[in-house]
Amino acid sequence: MSGFGALAGQYEGFIVDLWGVVHDGFTPYPGVLDTLTRLRDAGKPVVFLSNAPRRPAGIRKALGSMGVTPDLYKGIMSSGEAVYLGLRDRTDEFAALGPRVFHLGPPRDRDVFDTLTFYTEAGDPAVADFVLNTGPDDIVGPHDPELYRPALEACLKAGLVMVCANPDLEVVKGGERIICAGYLAELYKAEGGRVISRGKPDAAIYKPTLAMLGTRAERTLAVGDSLRTDITGAKAAGIDACWVLSGIHALHPAEAPAEARAEGLNPRAILPGLAW
Repeated sequence: MSGFGALAGQYEGFIVDLWGVVHDGFTPYPGVLDTLTRLRDAGKPVVFLSNAPRRPAGIRKALGSMGVTPDLYKGIMSSGEAVYLGLRDRTDEFAALGPRVFHLGPPRDRDVFDTLTFYTEAGDPAVADFVLNTGPDDIVGPHDPELYRPALEACLKAGLVMVCANPDLEVVKGGERIICAGYLAELYKAEGGRVISRGKPDAAIYKPTLAMLGTRAERTLAVGDSLRTDITGAKAAGIDACWVLSGIHALHPAEAPAEARAEGLNPRAILPGLAW
């Protein structure tokens, strides 16, 4: 398909990924603001579902700086928020975690844990109970995963469970591919480490997202750029998906259907980008 307008009338609400669909880390993609405005004017709610390793307040601020204002969407759900809720409520796998957390990630992601009084930050894995992985930091940089090998090995030596607040392996930022927390989590698992992960493609994160959106799964369309997380996650949740090629998959549209089939996926539509 060439435009989103033909899909808009077929669904009551939309779950939309952010990085790779709405923006490239710096600015919205062409046509996105127009599409969100048209959906708002048509009474079609949008909730953003992101694997960002931070809570919605920080995401909302970043979106506002790009011109994606709160009137254009109903809410935000993130993997960082899902981890925050798990740590706060100490449900499921989080119940067994001790209070001392070693944070592997940049300071901007500290809102995932720093207001929770049960936890204290440990400066060394050797004295921590678990490691919270929110991704590469700004000092070491987001390009070479091997630079994080010493920290990962120290966590492994200490026998720490890793909580991963962003399952993405990589994103495209301003045309440049950078690694995410999910990449470091995969390295950790490959060496025998145990990982607790929240976010897409886990179907569980779609339940609170649908509740926020106020629509039924069968009347909702999920829009994403990643086959591994967005399209697979929507399938697991029983939600139709629209795959856009503006982000992580650098494919010609003619190649996309075969690529999706090779992964056992059948998105409802494939678009060059989120444009009307």
